[in-house]
Amino acid sequence: MKFFSTSLCLLTMATSCKTEPNPEANNSTQNDSIALVQRAKNIHKNVITLDTHCDINIKNFTDTLNYTQNLESQVNLPKMNAGGLDVAWFVVYTGQDSLTTKGYKNAYINAISKFEAIHKLVKDLAPNQIELALTSNDVRQISNSGKKVAMIGIENGYPIGEDISNVEKFYNLGARYMSLSHNGHSQLCDSNTGEKDNVWLHHGLSDLGKDVIKEMNRLGMMIDVSHPSKEAMRDMIEISRAPIIASHSSARALCNHSRNLDDEQLEWMKKNGGVVQTVAFQAYTNTEKNNVRDHAIKSIREDIAKSIGSTWYERSEMATLSEEKKEAFYDVRGTIIKMADEKAKTLKDFPPKVNVSDFVDHIDYMVKKIGLQHVGISSDFDGGGGVEGWSDASETFNVTLELVKRGYTEEQIEKLWSGNLLRVLDDVQAIAQQP
Repeated sequence: MKFFSTSLCLLTMATSCKTEPNPEANNSTQNDSIALVQRAKNIHKNVITLDTHCDINIKNFTDTLNYTQNLESQVNLPKMNAGGLDVAWFVVYTGQDSLTTKGYKNAYINAISKFEAIHKLVKDLAPNQIELALTSNDVRQISNSGKKVAMIGIENGYPIGEDISNVEKFYNLGARYMSLSHNGHSQLCDSNTGEKDNVWLHHGLSDLGKDVIKEMNRLGMMIDVSHPSKEAMRDMIEISRAPIIASHSSARALCNHSRNLDDEQLEWMKKNGGVVQTVAFQAYTNTEKNNVRDHAIKSIREDIAKSIGSTWYERSEMATLSEEKKEAFYDVRGTIIKMADEKAKTLKDFPPKVNVSDFVDHIDYMVKKIGLQHVGISSDFDGGGGVEGWSDASETFNVTLELVKRGYTEEQIEKLWSGNLLRVLDDVQAIAQQP
């Protein structure tokens, strides 16, 4: 059963609805608000909530420090329980490096270490609390048993190197989706980051990338287009026999960022039968609002970082860091952000954060544009994601609450939270069984 706090939501909704000093009207409105929250709670309990993109740090998968504890990480079992998040897709992420034998080898080792960490969680650390799912039936059976569900996605196909047999190795380790690039062109395809300077390596998919798409179809692994370039996405749709997903992207019409999908790409997704997992990443939700706040809070973050013996780095600066320095910074980044946010709350007229309402605006837009059956939900937690109101897994209920406030039914919310994504997984796996 899912448990979560609604007192703050009740207070906010009850007070915000008061339009005139009529005690009877106020009481009626408050009762309506209570009824709405209760309806949202019931829906949230009934549906399977699934987040397709949660990054991990292998330091949080040890015998002494792990997801059975309420760590600083945005996702862990206590936070999943508190917010009613049923399914977390843990991400095997590898940053882009040189297209060399050495680079591929290091990336492969990194990827395997993350697979091993996830397996350690479900097999050794918390087998009674969470279980690995490989199919939609697994998801439902595990969820019905009362356990949380772990699934695995790969962010960046770079660790495959030039050995296509690694695709099947990763599939056998539990991977059920993979993107072919991240921030930088891989040996498999171009990245969206090529837009910045209009420099491309493959002008879409490489020959090896085309073979990888076919291999993913053969195995039943979903193709993720969240980081690849638009031309690469076009190639993937043309080659793939199965529908595709965007594991963590939003609508470019509302936020003009190369990580989001423009209206033409959304139409491709609709025709392909795929699903776009709307992402709660502030810079991809409302760039202007996020930039104003980031500019205002930068000096606060720098001061806090200095006070704890660290240095604050903007995202644009992190690419210049060594892996060791980057890892060290990520260990304290969340703490710095949290402390800076607390400080900002004490300052008058401080620019607001991108919030859950801004996030659901993207869901609304894509539902109207391509149909509800092609839209889903993701956070990018522990990879930079999170908005005010859904800042970690413990606040997952607030997304359902916002959807209920906007008039979505339980059936529609079920599809957004998990039904649409699991339908695509079923389709992909069914096509893999065809000759």
